[in-house]
Amino acid sequence: MNSNEKYIQRCIDLAKNGLGTTYPNPMVGSVIVYDGKIIGESWHKKAGEGHAEVNAVNSVKDKSLLSKATIYVSLEPCSHFGKTPPCCDLIIQNKIPNVVIGTVDPNNKVAGRGIQRLIDAGINVKVGFLEAECNELNKRFFTFHQKKRPYIILKWAESQDGFIAPILRQAQDDIKEKKPVWITSKYSRQLVHKWRSEEQAILVGTQTVIDDNPKLDVRDWTGNNPVRIVLDRKNRIPKNSTIFDNQVKTIIICESINEKSSENCIFESIDFEKEISTQIIELLYKYEIQSVIIEGGRQTLQTFIDNNLWDEALIFIGKPFFKQGIQAPIINHSCFDKQQIGQDELKIYKNHD
Repeated sequence: MNSNEKYIQRCIDLAKNGLGTTYPNPMVGSVIVYDGKIIGESWHKKAGEGHAEVNAVNSVKDKSLLSKATIYVSLEPCSHFGKTPPCCDLIIQNKIPNVVIGTVDPNNKVAGRGIQRLIDAGINVKVGFLEAECNELNKRFFTFHQKKRPYIILKWAESQDGFIAPILRQAQDDIKEKKPVWITSKYSRQLVHKWRSEEQAILVGTQTVIDDNPKLDVRDWTGNNPVRIVLDRKNRIPKNSTIFDNQVKTIIICESINEKSSENCIFESIDFEKEISTQIIELLYKYEIQSVIIEGGRQTLQTFIDNNLWDEALIFIGKPFFKQGIQAPIINHSCFDKQQIGQDELKIYKNHD
């Protein structure tokens, strides 16, 4: 690894601190080097606040060194006015002579314009260091801008004999008393809540809500709760379900809208007679949702698999045997990685199609 790659790797490591907090912006890290030493570094922490380059420049104690330094950044500096001024202007104003960039920004508002602006200002610009790693860092942002859809993660837990739920459940009239049947350990459940804090939205089907009355939050972790996306074709979900508590932004997707939307509870309709996964993804794109974790149920998950609309699948294999029940979705891909989470096995699949 040469020095440019070393400092871009540091940018990537810094940028990861912003996972789950920068939406709709990408995660970006920046390092400023003078005479072989880092004199300033930071990352983009939250949309509307300073970008990585701004925070890095502000962290430099002796600003006179900037005119002789090199600024490294994992993603092309922005050249447009958004909630903050363009980072290109900041670099130019501080007379930083060298800029090293990991990868080009796919956003149409930037897409090479930042690089050109720096070159036109007489700055020495180098692009393309650890590009694959920089792209992986912002896979959600890149997917959203390049494929015009969110990054899609499928997640479920299944028993040793391949069921996601037992076939019989005790009848309960009060939905508030309904709870999920746990297949995995508390450690796996905590990991799931960590994942939820990293993604912008979570999606479940009607039956999951009716059976489990889930909160779909990050109560076992810290961070932002994802936007809740709930399929309810026939408006069957009881109105005293937790998803209607107005605590988190929730989008209910149904066939016909029977009631008025509020700020935190929005009703949207799609044509359930047609293929639904594409319609759902178009709807999420409209709401500028860059990533979604789909947690069930089986029919919902299988729909996305069958239409090849997914990027990752995270599948827990728990200890229970159900012998009969609701079968787990079928995914015809080879396993990318396996991990042991306490007593559970986690299988990771990646869709490169």
